[in-house]
Amino acid sequence: MRTLTFVVGTGRSGSTALSHIVNAHPDVLSLSELMASVGSDGLPAEELDGGEFWRLLAEPNRVFDAMTRSGVPLPEFVYIREPGRFGVETTGIPALSLMVLPHLTDDPDGLFDELEAEVPRWPARSAGEHYEALFRTLCARFGRGAVVERSGYSTHLVPRLRAAFPRARFVHLFRDGPDCALSMSRHVGFRMIYLLRELRDRAGVREMRELTEEHVRALPPEMSALLGPRFDPALVRDRDLPLEDFGALWSELVAQGEEYLREVPADMRTRLSYEDLLDAPREELTRLAEFIGVEPLPQWLDAGSDLLDSGRRGASLRLPSRELDALKERCAPGVRALAAAR
Repeated sequence: MRTLTFVVGTGRSGSTALSHIVNAHPDVLSLSELMASVGSDGLPAEELDGGEFWRLLAEPNRVFDAMTRSGVPLPEFVYIREPGRFGVETTGIPALSLMVLPHLTDDPDGLFDELEAEVPRWPARSAGEHYEALFRTLCARFGRGAVVERSGYSTHLVPRLRAAFPRARFVHLFRDGPDCALSMSRHVGFRMIYLLRELRDRAGVREMRELTEEHVRALPPEMSALLGPRFDPALVRDRDLPLEDFGALWSELVAQGEEYLREVPADMRTRLSYEDLLDAPREELTRLAEFIGVEPLPQWLDAGSDLLDSGRRGASLRLPSRELDALKERCAPGVRALAAAR
């Protein structure tokens, strides 16, 4: 493994398309949604032996399994489109299998078995060292040299990623605020994030893992139901959530990303606008390739350009003027944060 790069951002900013583009490069190992898959416990501070690290990767993500079981899976859950031997009603779907492995191979169960035969035997070491060993194993398996991990809704992870991977590079991917916020408001994953953040705030805790049974009992029943193994999908799909609040979420996340990345050495970080990627795909992909340490191959630039969908631009402009004005107002702090960082 020559280089390790994390693409961080709000989500709903062209990041899934970017993972597919990166995956098409013959020298890049693209890890789509790895950090999102392992969740908040995925970077523990203490040392782990191989068996403990494997459990981080192999145990199901409780929230993701509950969403699938309840009929509101994320579109990004690749494994459930062509399910293998794991299922939410039986074994649960291993965190690594839901999105990461199907992005790499048509036989995610086979690759899971290969890793299960090796990883638990690894010696005790830090979580970062275990992940780097995993990345080297996968690079050797697929003949790749550079690693790019990309998870949506990931700006909050930057300090922990920097601590675990001090040599890592960072790309801050962002999109026009109103367009991104509108996309968030329609996506079941971000609607779930919104509701879980509301639940967390009602309970008065900073992170979901701090919730106690007493906290849960004090919540309104319709909120606490989201913490169970199955819930009414209407709670997520049909609840009336203010669009402008997603504008505030976008502002919070892009400002957070810029704040955290200011602490990264300048030569180890860069920014990538989704709109710039649409306007000048070959130029922006060339710049990205050079940053992550691979050659911007002409055939890869052609393929990457073809994967971009310019039809996603400007969706918010079709909103009623009053609604759009309110959304722009809530996005204004994020716009200022991005402008100040230029």
